Order: sequence, then C-alpha cells, then structure tokens
Amino acid sequence: MLRQSFRSVVTTWLTGLLALLPLVLTLALLAWLVSLLNKLVGPSTLIGQLLGALGQHFASNPVLAYLVGTLVLLGSLYPLGLAVQLGLRRPLAWLLDMTLRRAPLIGSLYNLADRFVSLLDRSKNADIAAMSPVWCFFGGDGAAVLALRPSSEAFELDGRPYCAVLVPSAPIPVGGGLIYVPVEWVRPADMGVEGLTSIYLSMGLTLPHQAGKPAKEPAAVVDNRSS
Repeated sequence: MLRQSFRSVVTTWLTGLLALLPLVLTLALLAWLVSLLNKLVGPSTLIGQLLGALGQHFASNPVLAYLVGTLVLLGSLYPLGLAVQLGLRRPLAWLLDMTLRRAPLIGSLYNLADRFVSLLDRSKNADIAAMSPVWCFFGGDGAAVLALRPSSEAFELDGRPYCAVLVPSAPIPVGGGLIYVPVEWVRPADMGVEGLTSIYLSMGLTLPHQAGKPAKEPAAVVDNRSS
C-alpha cells in the first residue's frame, strides 16, 4: 500500500514536471540566446564599442549611446532591404560569390549560414510555392517521380511538346535536377508544395495523398453450373 502511494505521488510529480518542462526549456533557451548575443555584440565587445562610438554623436551616456547606436544600425537595415528589393540582390550575390564563397574556410561557413537563413527568408521560397507538384512517369508508363513543374507553358523539341520539371534532391531549401520531359509524361499531383516537402523530409515514410489508382483485383470466377 505504501509503495503504491509513493508511486502515485511520483507519477503525479512527473506529470507536473512534464507540463512545466516546455516553459522551462523555452526560458532557458531565451536566456542562452540573450547571453550569446551579449557576448557577441554586448557593450564590452568590439561590435558593441563600435555601436557605442556611433551613438556618441547623439548621447553622452555610454549605455544610452550603445542603445542609440543599435537603433541606428537596425534602422539602416530598412534602406538596405529596399535596395535589395529594387534590384541590388543580384549584384550583391555576385560580389559575395566572387569574395566570400571562394575563400577556403570562410566560404564553407558562409554557405552553411546562407542555407540556414534561406529557411527563414520567405521571399526566396515564393517561387517554389508558385510551382505545381506533378507526377512524372518516365517512359510514359515507367517509374513515377514526384517533382515540381515551374510553369504550365511548353515548347516544341523535334516536333514534340516538352515541359520543365524540377526533381528535388534536397527538400529544404528545395534544389535538384531540372529535366525537360515530354508533356504526356506529366500528370498533376493532388497535393501542395508542403505535402511534397513533407514526403521528401520523411524519406518516403509519408505516403502521398494520391499515388495513382490502385491495381484492380481479378474478378472472382463464378461457377454457374449446378452441382
């Protein structure tokens, strides 16, 4: 009886712990991020001193100067984003490709950071969201591949209509091989881009909503002869 009471108390205590654990982990993660940012761009760091020097033109207090410099830096991001939207993205990407990406160690780190940031940048994924998931049957009735069709337009090649399909090799960010196949090989897939992404992320464990008509079972032979 005592053992059962002790087990009941422990079970109830663990239930309360599990209910509170997500909040505790969230607060711990926020505290770690604040501590990390303080070590990277805090007032005592080199970046923090530069921000303080920038804010000294507007405030004499060191702490207030740091805050003003930070606000000035954050405010300068708006005209930068406006310039990128107006056409600076390609020249900036070309400059980074010619400098940072070609450096042996820095290039690898920049590529990793760029792939991570692309997950947060919805504007980069806008073109992907506009694509249509399709089934591509290679050979007309062969292997079925789940792909993306960038455009509904087709073009003629040797008198035969062709269209472009993107066969993903990485789900996030989406990348893969661009293949031009005959139009009759392509059929619409009854899913959105999110469904296609979930299928590739699960390595095929998530089944498509509509993977084709199931094979018909042979009809049972009815013997009409009287016994």
